[in-house]
Parts: sequence; structure tokens; C-alpha cells
Amino acid sequence: MKMIRYLFFTWMMLVVLNTSISQNTNLSNAISFNGEPFLMVNPGNHQHIVVAWMSFQLNNNLVMKIRTSFDAGVTWTTPVTIPHVVAGYTSADPSMAFDSNGNLFLCYIDYNATTFQGGVYIVKSTDGGITWGTPIEVINANADGNQYPIDRPWMVIDQSGGIYDGNIYITTMPPSFVTPPNRAYFVKSTDGGNSFSTWNYLDGAGALIGNFINSPMPTPTINNNGILQIAYPSYVESQNVYPQFILATSSDGGTSFSYQPMFNLTSSNNDTLPKKGYTLISNPSNANHLVFAFPGNDHGDLDIFISETFDGGSTWSLPIRVNDDPIGNKRMQDLVWADFDTDGDLVLAWRDRRNSNDTTYTTSSEIYAAVRWNGHPNFSTNFSLTDSSISYHTILAQKGNDFMGVNIINDTLYAAWGDPRNGFLNIWFQRVDLQNGGVFIRELENETGAFKIYPNPTKHAISLDFLTLDLDGAVLSIYNHLGQLIFQRSQLNLLKNIDVSSFEKGTYTIKISNKNGNYIQKLVVN
Repeated sequence: MKMIRYLFFTWMMLVVLNTSISQNTNLSNAISFNGEPFLMVNPGNHQHIVVAWMSFQLNNNLVMKIRTSFDAGVTWTTPVTIPHVVAGYTSADPSMAFDSNGNLFLCYIDYNATTFQGGVYIVKSTDGGITWGTPIEVINANADGNQYPIDRPWMVIDQSGGIYDGNIYITTMPPSFVTPPNRAYFVKSTDGGNSFSTWNYLDGAGALIGNFINSPMPTPTINNNGILQIAYPSYVESQNVYPQFILATSSDGGTSFSYQPMFNLTSSNNDTLPKKGYTLISNPSNANHLVFAFPGNDHGDLDIFISETFDGGSTWSLPIRVNDDPIGNKRMQDLVWADFDTDGDLVLAWRDRRNSNDTTYTTSSEIYAAVRWNGHPNFSTNFSLTDSSISYHTILAQKGNDFMGVNIINDTLYAAWGDPRNGFLNIWFQRVDLQNGGVFIRELENETGAFKIYPNPTKHAISLDFLTLDLDGAVLSIYNHLGQLIFQRSQLNLLKNIDVSSFEKGTYTIKISNKNGNYIQKLVVN
């Protein structure tokens, strides 16, 4: 199965980046503002997908809307609206999670934007998102004076099967208009969301956020043995002369935390338009493996990076660049999201501007993605999830378009995002079968006896027999399992043998292209 996936991404690089994938689905279908989508696939039923977002509703401000699919995104229910806690409130910032029993929870803020009354709330659905219960307050907007701790309330739920299974953990922070010093907040429920603990500051002694960070967003994850880990930014010179990220870890259900520095931030980007959010995720197949995805300015323009740890957070890798457009090309990437499959495959998606003709934020963009298969060091060739380039619209400079969602389940990628292709910010959905994609299937139809390679498998060299293949203008290319070009040759009438003794062990794809099409064979180097 892994070999099939590797072959697929070889052809993703060759074909998908130059052609449109299947048509995107518009979930909101509105002529008004829709933003901040959050996507969730039911881990117990992969046909069951839920997307929540905030939507402008005349005379009702912004509301939470939810659509559900029970056939993997082919058809969707009519949008469900979550009523405001108080008439006249406005809603934003959805996040969702399933518990081990299949109950679905939605966390969001609902508040009066003028008086700043309201708070963070949670609602529960026992039928997969069709109907919802009564909102329960998680933290009040005035719980900490004028700090208003109700921005970006991210939620995770323990599904480990351990003693804390079912615990709901929520982090939040003050909104961006609250001037520093600011701190991050932590709240939990131990009774399935019926009630929530008294809030606590997340940071601690020796790991303080400090007095200079405007929006100290925490991002939580929970691993498969029930350990809760939360990353947040910090800048206190007595702790570190550089701004840094800190990892808070709790092995007792959020009762107490230990703290470890992650890595320093030595570059910055002062442009206020890019969406510079970050996310921490845990590998379900390896509790000690965490990935932190973020936009960084190490090469003079914003790129998408990850840093990862394989020892539970004690040591972190240097930043790894994920987008594969030319380094330092002055094309800005932002809006990153990430997810692990249950077997450890990693996917990232982001907003990408490599195909634009402008170096700024205010230019055309697409949603791109990349996958790294478990056990392999590099990401696949990047591929587009949008079926067209999206022209810039001024609405993208406003708040409310800085979320997207991506899940990977059984090698299928599900994504939701907002873009203004029809003149309004709408919510779009795409599903990509990474194992049996249409491009892969069509290309494999040409895997015939058009040419021969032997011996196969081999560890030294291969001989080639082109049989009746037309070699006029033909080019032979060899790709590794990550879709990376490692060998290419023209003038094939002079090519009889290829030395592969320097190739690493594994499966390779040999492609010959001529005026009649593409022809491929698999090569195994042992």
C-alpha cells in the first residue's frame, strides 16, 4: 500500500500541479460574509464529516453554522444555526472535537461586541451535528477584568481510554485589541462538558509569557496515552534573550503542568496582514512525537515550517521548510493547518502565492498541501487543493478569514477553507484520496510493456530495452518514493544501461515521455 501512495505522489508532482483537481464544494453558498471554518471527521465513522463556521445573518450579527455529511462529502445537510446565548450577541472562533462515545462538541465565543458581555461556550450533539444541546459557559468574558479571555478558544478531548478519558480541555487568550501584558488561560471539564473548572493562567514560574506579546495564543494537543501538551509564545529576557515557544505538559488531567522551552524565534515579519497562526499536533502512533507547524521568515519571506520532537518535547528539530517553491522568491505563504493520520502520516495545508506575480499579501492565492508518509524524512511535492487561482479581495485583510481545517484519515485528505472567488468570503470543501487519486489511476493505464528494464530488482545497474517505443524527442526520468526527480536523460537511442548502485534501497518510478504520451515502470533497488 505504501508503494501505491509513493507512486501517486510522483504523478501528483508531474500532473496535478499543472492541472485542476476535482471541483471544490461551496458549503456556505452565501452572498454575505462567511469565515473561520473548522472541519472534523468522525474517527469512528470516516464517512461522517462536520464543518462549522461563522456566518453573517441579517439582523442577527454573526452566528455559528454547521453542515454535516454522512457520505464523505458527496452530499450535505441543510446548515444548522446555533442560537445566540443572548439576542444581539455575535459568534466566532469555532473548534470541534469528538469524544470516545461519538458525541460531538462545538466550542465557540458568543458575546456583545460593544459591551463585551458573554463568554466562551460549548454545545454538545449526540446525533453527529444535526441537533445541539443547551450552551454551557466555559469562561466568562469578564472573568479576568478587562482582559476579556475569549479569543481563539481551542478545544481537545481525551480519547485515550485511560483514567482521564472524556476530559475536555480548552485554552483561550485575550483579543488582539487588549494591550500587553497578556496571559493565556486554561479551563477543563471532567464531566463531559456539563460544567467547567475555575480558570487558571496557563504559564508558570520560569515559563511566563511576559509583558510584550499582544496575542499569546496557546495551542493544545493530547496524545494517545492521555498526556496533555500545550504550546504558547513567551518573551521574558531573564528566561531567554530571544522570544521563544514553551511547551506545557500535564500528565494528571490538567491539574498541574511542567514546562520546557521548545525553540527560539530569531526572525520576524512585521506585516500585519498575513495570518500567522500556528498549531501543535501529536502523532497517534507515537506519543513522543509532536509537530509544531508555523509560518516563518527565515528566508526573507513567509514560508511554512515545522519543528518536531521525538522525545515528548525535551528536544526539538531545527525548522523544516515544507513549501517547495524556490527559497527567497518573495512569495508569501500563511494560514497553516496540520494533522496526523492514525498511522503517523503527516499532512499540512496552507494558503500559497507561488503562482502569483506579486510579492505582497494582496495578490492571488491557492490552498496548497503536502504529505509526509510515516517513516520517511521528506515531504511530498506540494499540490493544490483549490481548483483555480483565487484573486485577492479586500475582505481577506479583515479578521475572520484566518482559520482553515484539514484532517487526514486512512490516507484521505479532507480540507475546508474560506476564499472570495465569487466576490464573497464563502466556505469551500475538498476531499483528496491520496492512495487512489484519479490522476494516479489514469497514468497507470500506460504501465504496459512499452519498454523493459532488467534485472529488476537489482542493486547494481539496469539494462533497458525500448522495444518499439518511439524515441524521437523522448525523455527518461527516474523519481524516488517521495516524487523527487533524481535522474533524467534524453537521446535515449544512446542509453543502454543506468548505474543505480548509489540509489538507496526502495521503490522507484521510471517514466519515459514522448509525443505519444507517458509510459512508466516500477524499479526496486535492493
